[in-house]
Amino acid sequence: MPDIYARIIEDHNKHRTLLAGIATSQGDFDQRRSLWEQFYYDVKAHSAAEEETFYSKLMKNSEGQDPARHSVAEHKEMDDIIDDLEEMDIESPGWLNRFATLKHDYEHHMDEEEKEIFGKAREIFSDSEAVKFAGQFSLRKEAELELVDEKAKEKLED
Repeated sequence: MPDIYARIIEDHNKHRTLLAGIATSQGDFDQRRSLWEQFYYDVKAHSAAEEETFYSKLMKNSEGQDPARHSVAEHKEMDDIIDDLEEMDIESPGWLNRFATLKHDYEHHMDEEEKEIFGKAREIFSDSEAVKFAGQFSLRKEAELELVDEKAKEKLED
């Protein structure tokens, strides 16, 4: 069974592929919509599951608090951009400009997690904990996928 680091990287690689596809979807709005929908649902579920099953545990350790808080703050910033994009016309030039910001920020975030945060987490968590967290992450992500629309609706009502 993979550990939490491999499981998150698996999602990151999927997200990188989707981001690249969206970025190169010039004029093919059906393709862009399809890729965006896949990205939207997967990244929303991913970040919620990651916060609940990885970052919440990292925050319990004084050495992990600052990096975990930083990453969760970045999640919030990217979530705001994703929500902006969801409200915009996907065929507009403004959409692609805003998307470019998201792509840049999210690629930076993934790289930072993989190169810096995981190193700190490996100092804190045992190998068996990392494997256990991967299972928890996968279960939580499946549950979150079913909640994405519900959470978006609640956010609009607030």
